[in-house]
Amino acid sequence: MFIDSHCHLDFPVFDDLASLIHQSQAAGVAEFLVPSTASASWSDVLALQQDYPAIKVALGLHPYFLAHYQSSDLQRLECCLAQHKVVAVGEIGLDKWPNLPDYRLQQKVFLAQLAIASSQSLPVILHARKSEDDLLKLLRQSKFSQGGIVHAFNGSLEQAKRFIDLGFVLGIGGTVTYPRAQKARRVLQALDDRDYVLETDSPDMPICGHQGQINTPLRVLDVAQTVSELRQQSVLAVAQNTCANLQRVLPNWHKVKN
Repeated sequence: MFIDSHCHLDFPVFDDLASLIHQSQAAGVAEFLVPSTASASWSDVLALQQDYPAIKVALGLHPYFLAHYQSSDLQRLECCLAQHKVVAVGEIGLDKWPNLPDYRLQQKVFLAQLAIASSQSLPVILHARKSEDDLLKLLRQSKFSQGGIVHAFNGSLEQAKRFIDLGFVLGIGGTVTYPRAQKARRVLQALDDRDYVLETDSPDMPICGHQGQINTPLRVLDVAQTVSELRQQSVLAVAQNTCANLQRVLPNWHKVKN
């Protein structure tokens, strides 16, 4: 059994979502974690969870989508988290890619969301692009202790260990399926069995050999096969690790009943 720990199931992209979920479950991908990115998407993500029992959700303000941010978004987030069944606050974090929203605003909103997550005893799903050290600094400064997932981790082994020490596991996705991704592969091989979860980030993150195609949760099987080969473990062991790790860092997983 697998859990695709990070996928964006988007109605415009997936014409027959029910069929996709059925196919995924038939292949052994039993459940799905769908984080949100902006306040405008929260109602859609919550509707997915209501309509499909296999879906668990997280709500948050992604740094990439802060161009239309309003301070009232934080108040609304706090209310939504209190009123609805979610497993985490996310996707939240920092992104230093060019031409993105002001980095100081990103940090302000990130710290505010950490405070909200702490107040509601929820873990977080972190977005980190060229910002791992800054995230680690803010996590320590805020004394955040709920842990969570570092989505699509692409940092160094030293940074990985620092996140793990703070109670996080690392999201391992399509990047490791590419032979050229030597750094990501070395980090994966050095991790303990308790330190990672598998993910697809569908429909966005391409898997090696399937470039140009819409990514789906079914591709987590490709990720698992690569992880199995790199770590010299069976696919079953990899599946057991990712399921156990996700349920450990997201303790509300089985408390959310639709």
